[in-house]
Amino acid sequence: MTELAGVEVDAKQVERTAEALGQEIAEDERQHREPSDMLALPQTLYLGMDGTGIPLRAEELAGRIGKQPDGSAKTGEVKLCTIWSAESLDEQGTPVRDAGSVTYSAALESASALDTAVTRSPFAQRVWREAMRRRFCQAPRRVVLGDGALWIWNIADDQFPEAIQIVDRYHAKERLSALGKALYGLTHPRARKWAERRQEELDTGKFQTLLNAIRRQILRSEEARRCLHYFQTNRERMRYPEFHAQGLCTSTGVVEAGCKVAIGTRLKRAGMHWSVRGSNAIIALRCARLSGRFQDFWERRTDQRAA
Repeated sequence: MTELAGVEVDAKQVERTAEALGQEIAEDERQHREPSDMLALPQTLYLGMDGTGIPLRAEELAGRIGKQPDGSAKTGEVKLCTIWSAESLDEQGTPVRDAGSVTYSAALESASALDTAVTRSPFAQRVWREAMRRRFCQAPRRVVLGDGALWIWNIADDQFPEAIQIVDRYHAKERLSALGKALYGLTHPRARKWAERRQEELDTGKFQTLLNAIRRQILRSEEARRCLHYFQTNRERMRYPEFHAQGLCTSTGVVEAGCKVAIGTRLKRAGMHWSVRGSNAIIALRCARLSGRFQDFWERRTDQRAA
């Protein structure tokens, strides 16, 4: 800007401007949920949810429960909602994400609420707003994808009870790989062989055989007990041969990429420690840009100021 326009702007001024603009965008996101007709309504819409931790300032971590030995937290979890379509298939019959179909909405906010609460949790409300904008409930076929976390299915059951629920296949396979290592050791050949056999059973729909194999390990491993509960709980969400035959996505790769692109590459850099307010402002700004909604925000902002 100095070379082209003779305007000098220091880094701190850019930071303050970006944060202020992000706060405006975050408020705009809460106020506007009108359905968008910019994208044609596809046969199938996918909605994915996930969480990723970001480093917070010490004062923001007070009272937060985390994974440190003393129960404290070093990070706060950003919750992300992603909606996309994947109407075409590759040579292996795997759905391919449609270009320009992905939108994001995220914030460092809670996904839980008391059973007696009058309103949904802040993140559940965010998911609903995004679903309204993308006309998710109007799609002929609706799919909710997640890694198996209970809060994801709670939101799906509450807001989209008729949607197909699918556990990300790679997360399920990671569970089996981790159990193999817990049973036989990190580098033992039997660990890999055991996991690969279980993964094949998962892929081919031999679910009862898979459960029996895990159940036989319960007496020797607490990890096997947890793994068995995970697969039993999510059994209906792991009907992968059936999902594949229907041409459905069984991977949350789009969601994982969203966690990295929308959040990780900007908020997880070395030495960063965020406030909740500052992080949510930057996240809102990035989601608007990546979702192709930045111009819409500016048009509404201009109209409001001209009124």
